[in-house]
Amino acid sequence: MPGQEGRTEEWGIQVSHVDRRFGKKMVLQDISLEVKPAEVFGLLGPSGSGKTTLVKIIAGIDEATRGTVVVGGVQMPRIDMLGKIGYMAQSDALYTDLTAKENLDFFASLFGLPSKQRKRRIEEVMELVNLTDSMKKLVSAYSGGMKRRLSLAIALLHRPRVLILDEPTVGIDPALRASIWNELRAMGRAGTTILVTTHVMDEAEKCDRLGMLRDGRLIAVGTPDELKAHTHSATIEEAFLAYGGVRG
Repeated sequence: MPGQEGRTEEWGIQVSHVDRRFGKKMVLQDISLEVKPAEVFGLLGPSGSGKTTLVKIIAGIDEATRGTVVVGGVQMPRIDMLGKIGYMAQSDALYTDLTAKENLDFFASLFGLPSKQRKRRIEEVMELVNLTDSMKKLVSAYSGGMKRRLSLAIALLHRPRVLILDEPTVGIDPALRASIWNELRAMGRAGTTILVTTHVMDEAEKCDRLGMLRDGRLIAVGTPDELKAHTHSATIEEAFLAYGGVRG
Protein backbone atom coordinates (compact mmCIF):
# COMPACT_ATOMS: atom_id res chain seq x y z
CA MET A 1 0.00 0.00 0.00
CA PRO A 2 1.16 3.56 -0.59
CA GLY A 3 2.90 4.91 2.46
CA GLN A 4 3.86 1.46 3.67
CA GLU A 5 6.22 0.42 0.89
CA GLY A 6 8.61 3.34 1.39
CA ARG A 7 9.55 2.60 4.99
CA THR A 8 13.13 1.32 5.18
CA GLU A 9 12.39 -1.19 7.95
CA GLU A 10 9.97 -3.02 5.65
CA TRP A 11 12.42 -3.69 2.82
CA GLY A 12 13.05 -7.26 3.83
CA ILE A 13 11.96 -10.57 2.28
CA GLN A 14 9.72 -13.17 3.91
CA VAL A 15 9.30 -16.60 2.30
CA SER A 16 6.68 -18.82 3.96
CA HIS A 17 6.16 -22.54 3.22
CA VAL A 18 6.94 -22.22 -0.50
CA ASP A 19 6.64 -25.23 -2.79
CA ARG A 20 7.25 -25.18 -6.53
CA ARG A 21 6.20 -28.09 -8.66
CA PHE A 22 6.75 -28.50 -12.41
CA GLY A 23 4.40 -31.30 -13.45
CA LYS A 24 5.24 -34.22 -11.16
CA LYS A 25 8.66 -32.83 -10.22
CA MET A 26 8.90 -31.00 -6.88
CA VAL A 27 11.68 -28.43 -7.30
CA LEU A 28 11.19 -26.58 -3.99
CA GLN A 29 9.67 -28.09 -0.86
CA ASP A 30 8.39 -26.13 2.15
CA ILE A 31 10.92 -23.27 1.99
CA SER A 32 10.60 -20.68 4.77
CA LEU A 33 13.22 -18.00 5.35
CA GLU A 34 13.60 -14.32 6.14
CA VAL A 35 16.05 -11.84 4.64
CA LYS A 36 16.36 -8.86 6.96
CA PRO A 37 16.37 -5.28 5.63
CA ALA A 38 19.86 -4.12 4.54
CA GLU A 39 21.24 -7.67 4.86
CA VAL A 40 23.48 -9.47 2.36
CA PHE A 41 21.92 -12.93 2.35
CA GLY A 42 23.46 -15.78 0.36
CA LEU A 43 21.71 -18.84 -1.04
CA LEU A 44 24.33 -21.57 -1.25
CA GLY A 45 23.84 -24.83 -3.08
CA PRO A 46 24.97 -26.92 -6.04
CA SER A 47 23.43 -26.71 -9.51
CA GLY A 48 19.94 -28.18 -9.47
CA SER A 49 19.33 -27.42 -5.78
CA GLY A 50 16.52 -24.94 -6.56
CA LYS A 51 18.33 -21.62 -6.04
CA THR A 52 17.31 -20.09 -9.39
CA THR A 53 13.68 -21.18 -9.03
CA LEU A 54 13.50 -19.66 -5.55
CA VAL A 55 14.96 -16.28 -6.54
CA LYS A 56 12.63 -16.10 -9.57
CA ILE A 57 9.67 -16.57 -7.24
CA ILE A 58 10.99 -13.91 -4.85
CA ALA A 59 11.55 -11.47 -7.75
CA GLY A 60 7.99 -12.04 -8.99
CA ILE A 61 9.05 -13.66 -12.27
CA ASP A 62 7.66 -17.05 -11.29
CA GLU A 63 4.88 -18.03 -8.89
CA ALA A 64 4.93 -20.57 -6.08
CA THR A 65 2.70 -23.64 -6.30
CA ARG A 66 2.04 -23.19 -2.59
CA GLY A 67 3.08 -20.64 0.05
CA THR A 68 3.68 -16.89 0.06
CA VAL A 69 6.48 -14.42 -0.65
CA VAL A 70 6.43 -10.86 0.72
CA VAL A 71 8.99 -8.27 -0.43
CA GLY A 72 9.00 -4.78 1.07
CA GLY A 73 5.67 -5.46 2.77
CA VAL A 74 4.02 -6.45 -0.54
CA GLN A 75 2.88 -9.97 -1.47
CA MET A 76 4.52 -11.13 -4.69
CA PRO A 77 4.17 -11.31 -7.61
CA ARG A 78 3.10 -7.71 -8.22
CA ILE A 79 3.98 -5.70 -11.31
CA ASP A 80 4.42 -2.34 -9.57
CA MET A 81 7.32 -3.82 -7.55
CA LEU A 82 9.51 -4.30 -10.64
CA GLY A 83 10.91 -0.77 -10.40
CA LYS A 84 11.91 -1.33 -6.77
CA ILE A 85 13.69 -4.67 -7.29
CA GLY A 86 16.97 -5.16 -9.14
CA TYR A 87 17.19 -8.65 -10.66
CA MET A 88 20.13 -10.24 -12.41
CA ALA A 89 19.28 -13.59 -13.98
CA GLN A 90 21.69 -16.48 -14.45
CA SER A 91 21.36 -16.10 -18.22
CA ASP A 92 21.99 -12.61 -19.59
CA ALA A 93 18.89 -10.80 -20.88
CA LEU A 94 20.60 -8.31 -23.17
CA TYR A 95 19.93 -6.85 -26.61
CA THR A 96 23.01 -8.01 -28.49
CA ASP A 97 22.32 -5.88 -31.59
CA LEU A 98 22.58 -2.73 -29.43
CA THR A 99 25.61 -1.16 -27.77
CA ALA A 100 26.10 -1.43 -24.03
CA LYS A 101 25.09 2.22 -23.62
CA GLU A 102 21.92 1.68 -25.68
CA ASN A 103 21.04 -1.30 -23.45
CA LEU A 104 21.60 0.84 -20.34
CA ASP A 105 19.54 3.72 -21.76
CA PHE A 106 16.69 1.35 -22.58
CA PHE A 107 16.61 -0.22 -19.11
CA ALA A 108 17.00 3.18 -17.43
CA SER A 109 13.86 4.40 -19.22
CA LEU A 110 12.08 1.15 -18.32
CA PHE A 111 12.96 1.70 -14.65
CA GLY A 112 11.75 5.31 -14.86
CA LEU A 113 15.17 6.80 -14.12
CA PRO A 114 14.96 10.58 -14.67
CA SER A 115 16.88 11.60 -17.79
CA LYS A 116 19.00 14.19 -15.93
CA GLN A 117 20.32 11.44 -13.60
CA ARG A 118 20.70 8.83 -16.30
CA LYS A 119 24.08 9.77 -17.81
CA ARG A 120 25.89 10.00 -14.47
CA ARG A 121 24.35 6.78 -13.15
CA ILE A 122 25.28 4.87 -16.33
CA GLU A 123 28.86 6.09 -15.95
CA GLU A 124 28.92 5.01 -12.28
CA VAL A 125 27.70 1.45 -12.86
CA MET A 126 29.91 0.92 -15.90
CA GLU A 127 32.94 2.08 -13.92
CA LEU A 128 32.06 -0.35 -11.14
CA VAL A 129 32.01 -3.32 -13.54
CA ASN A 130 35.08 -2.03 -15.40
CA LEU A 131 33.37 -1.60 -18.78
CA THR A 132 33.70 2.16 -19.30
CA ASP A 133 35.98 1.70 -22.31
CA SER A 134 33.51 -0.72 -23.93
CA MET A 135 30.42 1.45 -23.48
CA LYS A 136 29.93 2.02 -27.24
CA LYS A 137 30.66 -1.55 -28.32
CA LEU A 138 27.89 -3.78 -29.63
CA VAL A 139 26.97 -6.35 -27.00
CA SER A 140 27.34 -9.06 -29.68
CA ALA A 141 31.09 -8.33 -29.54
CA TYR A 142 31.23 -8.81 -25.75
CA SER A 143 32.74 -11.93 -24.17
CA GLY A 144 30.63 -14.01 -21.78
CA GLY A 145 32.28 -12.36 -18.76
CA MET A 146 31.64 -8.88 -20.16
CA LYS A 147 27.96 -9.73 -20.66
CA ARG A 148 27.72 -10.85 -17.01
CA ARG A 149 29.26 -7.55 -15.92
CA LEU A 150 26.86 -5.54 -18.09
CA SER A 151 23.91 -7.49 -16.65
CA LEU A 152 25.09 -6.58 -13.17
CA ALA A 153 25.41 -2.90 -14.15
CA ILE A 154 21.79 -2.97 -15.40
CA ALA A 155 20.55 -4.56 -12.17
CA LEU A 156 22.25 -1.80 -10.15
CA LEU A 157 21.19 1.05 -12.44
CA HIS A 158 18.07 2.27 -10.63
CA ARG A 159 19.47 1.89 -7.09
CA PRO A 160 16.89 -0.77 -6.17
CA ARG A 161 15.73 -1.19 -2.57
CA VAL A 162 16.03 -4.97 -3.01
CA LEU A 163 18.74 -6.52 -5.19
CA ILE A 164 18.44 -10.17 -6.29
CA LEU A 165 21.48 -11.62 -8.05
CA ASP A 166 21.66 -15.16 -9.46
CA GLU A 167 25.30 -16.30 -9.69
CA PRO A 168 26.47 -12.74 -10.47
CA THR A 169 30.22 -13.37 -10.65
CA VAL A 170 30.37 -16.46 -12.88
CA GLY A 171 33.06 -15.89 -15.52
CA ILE A 172 34.43 -12.75 -13.83
CA ASP A 173 38.12 -12.53 -12.90
CA PRO A 174 39.05 -12.68 -9.19
CA ALA A 175 40.17 -9.03 -8.83
CA LEU A 176 36.93 -7.67 -10.29
CA ARG A 177 34.94 -10.21 -8.29
CA ALA A 178 36.48 -8.82 -5.11
CA SER A 179 35.62 -5.23 -6.05
CA ILE A 180 32.03 -6.22 -6.90
CA TRP A 181 31.66 -7.89 -3.51
CA ASN A 182 33.08 -4.79 -1.80
CA GLU A 183 30.39 -2.75 -3.57
CA LEU A 184 27.63 -5.19 -2.60
CA ARG A 185 28.63 -5.02 1.05
CA ALA A 186 28.76 -1.20 0.86
CA MET A 187 25.26 -1.19 -0.65
CA GLY A 188 24.07 -3.41 2.20
CA ARG A 189 25.52 -0.99 4.75
CA ALA A 190 23.75 1.86 2.92
CA GLY A 191 20.37 0.12 3.26
CA THR A 192 19.94 -2.13 0.20
CA THR A 193 18.61 -5.62 0.91
CA ILE A 194 20.66 -8.09 -1.15
CA LEU A 195 19.91 -11.73 -1.96
CA VAL A 196 22.63 -13.50 -3.92
CA THR A 197 22.93 -17.11 -5.08
CA THR A 198 26.33 -18.74 -5.28
CA HIS A 199 28.07 -22.08 -5.27
CA VAL A 200 31.46 -20.43 -4.57
CA MET A 201 32.48 -21.01 -0.97
CA ASP A 202 34.67 -17.92 -0.51
CA GLU A 203 31.75 -15.73 -1.69
CA ALA A 204 29.47 -17.44 0.83
CA GLU A 205 31.86 -16.34 3.59
CA LYS A 206 31.25 -12.69 2.59
CA CYS A 207 27.49 -12.85 3.28
CA ASP A 208 25.92 -11.67 6.55
CA ARG A 209 23.85 -14.87 6.65
CA LEU A 210 23.44 -17.94 4.48
CA GLY A 211 20.66 -20.32 3.55
CA MET A 212 21.89 -23.72 2.40
CA LEU A 213 19.77 -25.47 -0.25
CA ARG A 214 20.01 -29.11 -1.20
CA ASP A 215 17.55 -31.01 -3.45
CA GLY A 216 14.93 -28.27 -3.16
CA ARG A 217 15.01 -28.15 0.65
CA LEU A 218 16.46 -25.56 3.00
CA ILE A 219 18.85 -27.53 5.21
CA ALA A 220 20.38 -24.70 7.30
CA VAL A 221 20.28 -20.94 7.91
CA GLY A 222 22.73 -18.83 9.88
CA THR A 223 25.84 -16.67 9.76
CA PRO A 224 28.90 -18.34 8.23
CA ASP A 225 30.48 -18.54 11.70
CA GLU A 226 27.32 -20.05 13.24
CA LEU A 227 27.06 -22.69 10.52
CA LYS A 228 30.72 -23.67 10.93
CA ALA A 229 30.54 -23.71 14.74
CA HIS A 230 27.36 -25.81 14.78
CA THR A 231 28.96 -28.50 12.63
CA HIS A 232 32.48 -28.19 14.10
CA SER A 233 33.71 -27.31 10.61
CA ALA A 234 36.74 -25.28 9.58
CA THR A 235 35.17 -24.13 6.31
CA ILE A 236 31.72 -23.39 4.84
CA GLU A 237 32.24 -26.27 2.40
CA GLU A 238 32.70 -28.70 5.30
CA ALA A 239 29.62 -27.23 7.04
CA PHE A 240 27.54 -27.67 3.88
CA LEU A 241 28.57 -31.31 3.56
CA ALA A 242 27.82 -31.89 7.24
CA TYR A 243 24.33 -30.37 7.03
CA GLY A 244 23.70 -32.44 3.92
CA GLY A 245 24.57 -35.61 5.79
CA VAL A 246 27.67 -36.31 3.69
CA ARG A 247 30.01 -36.17 6.69
CA GLY A 248 29.46 -38.07 9.90
